Amino acid sequence: MRIFSACWFGAYVLPPIVADYSRVHPRVDVEILTGTRLFSLAQREADVAFRIVPFDTSDVVQRKLIRLNYGVYVASDGLYPAYRDGAGFRLITHDTSTGKFPDIDWLMEAFPNARPVLRSNNRNVQARMCRQGGGIAVLPQVVGDQVAGLRRRALPSEPPGRDIWMGYHRDLKHLQRLRAFIATVTVHISHMQA
Repeated sequence: MRIFSACWFGAYVLPPIVADYSRVHPRVDVEILTGTRLFSLAQREADVAFRIVPFDTSDVVQRKLIRLNYGVYVASDGLYPAYRDGAGFRLITHDTSTGKFPDIDWLMEAFPNARPVLRSNNRNVQARMCRQGGGIAVLPQVVGDQVAGLRRRALPSEPPGRDIWMGYHRDLKHLQRLRAFIATVTVHISHMQA
């Protein structure tokens, strides 16, 4: 089974799901492909995909899985910047050439006097730069909370979360291995929401 997702989702959300699925279905080979390119389910580039935007083709069965919260992070040994200021601090942001990122817009507004130091399309790179003391980062909490050396800052206003969508080609909806995988995803997502 071929699964596509963003790098951070593949690194921080999918491993426990795939591990549980593989224990029950050891004969199914699982391949996780990550990146920023949106794989085509219609052309069968992947069997199932997870992304932050809805699918836009009628032959894809999709569902909104969860709204993931984002948080503001600094290095564990770093200082917290003043909210609505940020003077003297640097921002680790996202490359916006692939679309709009409300969390990055929020970060720029929350710390207007901080200057960007790095833009990356990879949340793992952002987290590691933040851990090195490179600046303030806004990350999905499922990423930032798992990275040793980071701490989340509680603020009067939190960054906007993002919806995660799961989709697969409608011709695969009766495929038993896919149905079993979706059931495993559903169990894990329900635990994330609890």
